[in-house]
Amino acid sequence: MPKSSNMPENNAMDVQDVTPVILAGGSGTRLWPLSRKSYPKQFVPLLGDTTLFRSAARRLSGQGQGFSFSRPIVLTNSAFRFIVAEQLAQEEIDAQAILIEPAVRNTAPAILAAALYLIGRNPDAMMLVAPSDQVVPDVEAFCLAVGKGVATASSGDLVTFGIKPTRPETGYGYLQVVEKPDASGQPVKLARFVEKPNAERAAAMLASGDHLWNAGIFLFAAKDLIAAFETHAADVLAAVKQAVEQAEGDLGFLRLAAEPWESCQDISIDYAIMERASNLSVVPYDGGWSDLGGWDAVWSHLQPDANGVALSGAATAIDCRDTLLRSDSEGLELVGLGLDNIIAVAMNDAVLIADKSRSQDVRLAVDALKHKDARQAEHFPKDHRPWGWFESLLVGGRFQVKRITVLPGASLSLQSHFHRSEHWIVVEGTAKVTVDEDIKLLSENQSVYIPVGVKHRIENPGRIPLVFIEVQTGSYIGEDDIVRYEDRYARG
Repeated sequence: MPKSSNMPENNAMDVQDVTPVILAGGSGTRLWPLSRKSYPKQFVPLLGDTTLFRSAARRLSGQGQGFSFSRPIVLTNSAFRFIVAEQLAQEEIDAQAILIEPAVRNTAPAILAAALYLIGRNPDAMMLVAPSDQVVPDVEAFCLAVGKGVATASSGDLVTFGIKPTRPETGYGYLQVVEKPDASGQPVKLARFVEKPNAERAAAMLASGDHLWNAGIFLFAAKDLIAAFETHAADVLAAVKQAVEQAEGDLGFLRLAAEPWESCQDISIDYAIMERASNLSVVPYDGGWSDLGGWDAVWSHLQPDANGVALSGAATAIDCRDTLLRSDSEGLELVGLGLDNIIAVAMNDAVLIADKSRSQDVRLAVDALKHKDARQAEHFPKDHRPWGWFESLLVGGRFQVKRITVLPGASLSLQSHFHRSEHWIVVEGTAKVTVDEDIKLLSENQSVYIPVGVKHRIENPGRIPLVFIEVQTGSYIGEDDIVRYEDRYARG
């Protein structure tokens, strides 16, 4: 596990092990069209070349003053499990466990599942829970804040982290503390949670100085959290305990048992525990933080120029002010002329144009697209699979052209189709191709034809991604026209 080079060394006798618990199952709509249900914002490179999930995994490694991060536990769902594994591998981070949630049940069951998993291996386990879709630019300041919370959590408190507010924000929940935090950043007692306020109430809380934004980051001993569930949410504890005890391994993942999990209440950790418990403390944090809850937040983090213009990708601004122009499509140049206070995001299958003040209402666009059954509402142009991804370049009545990328060492299943034939043309890397009984290697610019009904497979035996073009022709080209005979990913 890599160490953060800017973290101070500690005497091993004084170090508390802290297990990061990374929540990576959510699917937001406020950053559509780049973030969609099939590929949400934590896995997308929103700011630069890396993703929020990878940044979170990197941030929650190494060590800080008085503690050391152990290998993480990740909570996600079945659709994202291979994406999680791939992005952890890109950071050279080996997870302690990747727990698969059978259904969406909010943060309380997810966090409790991690606690039950941990305490079965270490009765004194300490855990830091963090969403995977947040921006925390100052890793050293964040680790210093964690270090300040460790002693308080070790004494039995449930610790949360509160962000010092910089504006009267109506999109966040708040934490009211018993006394105004001083400049030391030491934990203070939590008085109560406050729901997302209106503008007037948010301004008053900002002026009071005793309110912090609720970051959704928590630090506690696993045994103390479980005790809190015994007191305040025993029904949730019973269901999740069964789901963990009956969990089964699946290709290196741990799949929680579906029946008890699905019987569990859909409830957040705030409602289930934090708003009911009395042993609560808050670590005030002012080192920079954002949940990237809208395109206006992305605009801010992209460091707009003197005219307030932020550009990303193939984008050009002419006489624009306070505007974000972003192109995420190869070969598509986005040009803004005379725009003021506009968000424009272009992909190869969808374009968003909105007034920047309406950033929180982008979900309305998703709702409208769902109503008309538009694929763009939830599905990403790239279809991610365990072996890599593909995207459709052109679709006609009896044909489809795809660009397919296979990761090093990965393989598609041995399969056949009833209604279509396929032509494969290798454009990058080397392919190991099976067509019926014939197995051969193809290099760049070489191709192969697969007739209807013939068993076939393509593998990447190399060390770089394999990219090939697939041309499908036939009476039916749907993804469900497939018979799998062998599949290393255990798909049906």
